[in-house]
Amino acid sequence: MRTIYDPMTYQPHMQQLDSQMFEEVQAVMQAFEQTTYTAKEVQAALRSTACTVQEFAALLSPAAQPFLEQMAEKAKREREKHFGNCVQLFTPLYISNYCENECVYCGFNCKNKIHRSHLNMEEVEKEMQAIAKTDMREVLLLTGESRSASSVEYIGNAVQIAKKYFPTIGLEVYPMNVDEYQYLNQCGADFVTVFQETYHLDCYEKMHQAGAKRCMPYRFYAQERAILGGMRGVGFGALLGLSNFRSDMFAAGYHAYLLQKKYPHAEIAMSFPRLRPYKNHEKTEENDVHETQLLQMMLAVRIFLPFASITISTRERAGFRDHVLPISATKISAGVNVGIGGHTEEEQKGDAQFEISDGRSLAEIHQAILEQGMQPVYTDVDELGQEKNQAFVARSHPGLVDLFLRETRRAKEANLEKNTPALAKCKREKER
Repeated sequence: MRTIYDPMTYQPHMQQLDSQMFEEVQAVMQAFEQTTYTAKEVQAALRSTACTVQEFAALLSPAAQPFLEQMAEKAKREREKHFGNCVQLFTPLYISNYCENECVYCGFNCKNKIHRSHLNMEEVEKEMQAIAKTDMREVLLLTGESRSASSVEYIGNAVQIAKKYFPTIGLEVYPMNVDEYQYLNQCGADFVTVFQETYHLDCYEKMHQAGAKRCMPYRFYAQERAILGGMRGVGFGALLGLSNFRSDMFAAGYHAYLLQKKYPHAEIAMSFPRLRPYKNHEKTEENDVHETQLLQMMLAVRIFLPFASITISTRERAGFRDHVLPISATKISAGVNVGIGGHTEEEQKGDAQFEISDGRSLAEIHQAILEQGMQPVYTDVDELGQEKNQAFVARSHPGLVDLFLRETRRAKEANLEKNTPALAKCKREKER
């Protein structure tokens, strides 16, 4: 029988940093009272030239919901100022789904009866070759969180293979120590993303019942250890729907803000995953996180962290993903398969972590970006995108949120509630 550690207790292999950032984020989050903010405070935040922490909190609050159009206009200006009309493309590759954690919301839960598998290096190479043939230039490698099945050396070998085909490589794997991140950086990895899932200790303890992931502070400091290990960029996010999504988003944004202040050279990225159905739990809903609320979170973060890259996940439907690109998001995945392997013509080897909503190919998403007058970017010099963008005609986006609301209504009429259960609650949310 394995030891079930207290969620605040570091396990033997875990490196500790001399930092009080965890305590600071916890204190600020606990002081966040979402119902106390007023329309006046939201309007002041929208007039501000540099969004403060308190103004960020106001933009996340329910009081900001009537001001989504103004938020979208401000977010769009910030996005254009710092990123122009560029949209970065990437694709994920799951190389293993073995996991040693017991997370009650995840399809990879070690107690779930799913088809487990991991790719050997020959299979990894075939997957890389297949992805490279699509003209994709950035790949994100993902594993379940198992040091025994997906060792640091195993991940490093996969990175070295990936480096032969891709100039940019990201990792979404289990948290590591500084020296391990340093090794993976030397292998060719550029970015590390670690989702805290929830910043609420009581919820974190309940949701992570066993395994290394149960240690909350070790996971919290993963991005800082990655930066100390030489990674040029780190990603943050909370799984919206596990706990109070507004305070979780506030904590995630503040966490990223503090790390950017401490390491100004590091590139910061934010993601906004919502709960999705997964193997053996297909009826999972996104709790009370509606599309309009998700949009509000993304706009608030864009205003608060104007330099941050924002990724929009395939968890969301195509119409929503397309809508947020001009006003908030800067990065989008394409040609996604969340099973193990799956990019070759061969059948995927292992079960997926969750269900996706946007199954469009790279070519389809590339075209969708072009149709919005935006520039698909595959690497720093994107010959494909430049060639196809010569005939671009920029167009305005009047009524940004109105367009979004019309799109959600069209989605509902097209019976897309199966992929986005939250759409069924949009009307009630609007009435609130």
